[in-house]
Amino acid sequence: MTDTRFFSLEQPKSGQEEPEIINDDKEKVTQAIAQLGQTNPPSDDSNVFTLTIIGQIEGHIILPPQNKTTKYEHIIPQLVAAEQSDRIEGVLIILNTVGGDVEAGLAIAEMIASLSKPTVTLVLGGGHSIGVPIAVASRYSLIAQTATMTIHPIRLNGLVIGVPQSFEYLEKMQERVTRFITMHSKIDERALKELMLTTGELARDIGTTVVGKDAVRYGLIDGIGGLGEAMAKLQEMMKTKAQQGGVVQ
Repeated sequence: MTDTRFFSLEQPKSGQEEPEIINDDKEKVTQAIAQLGQTNPPSDDSNVFTLTIIGQIEGHIILPPQNKTTKYEHIIPQLVAAEQSDRIEGVLIILNTVGGDVEAGLAIAEMIASLSKPTVTLVLGGGHSIGVPIAVASRYSLIAQTATMTIHPIRLNGLVIGVPQSFEYLEKMQERVTRFITMHSKIDERALKELMLTTGELARDIGTTVVGKDAVRYGLIDGIGGLGEAMAKLQEMMKTKAQQGGVVQ
């Protein structure tokens, strides 16, 4: 049914009030774009929900206002909404992040990995540090030819008490990240640790920066591609799921 508030060409007669042209739904979507950088998950014109993770991943500590951030308390409810929506059949994750809070990044990665719907991740620009687990969390991952991924050990900011318990905590956190990456990609633990502990690759630091095809060669990412390839793969996975009665492979 056509909404005459937007499409009617009739002019109001003298003495009549002009029709209301402000749509509450459009205003809500505009606010969502301004606050979250994206539209609401339930979309009338698409069965794919696009999730963007950009800048620095913000966790328990609020970052300075000049930082471009992705807040995990914004991402998690949107993933829940996409999972519950009958209209959404697949989720596309666009990733361009420098990393950030480890626990927040792992929380987002675990949420993506636990979705029952087909998921595809596309790394554009960079998927660094804790962005690596997010990149491999989906059922299929792609990386642009010029995109990079920086792999390095976990580092702590602020005051660190020099006692054995502090180092044990850091080691256990590193094991959580390493285990997640190896479980959701084709890289083995030994190769991943070699990349993390490489010296000389990064100035004044340890770690490795891998570019596009190298990420695929190491087994971190499934393939090289861009938006077109990511959408085609997601549509293929959605079609396969529908043919198999809703079971995600």
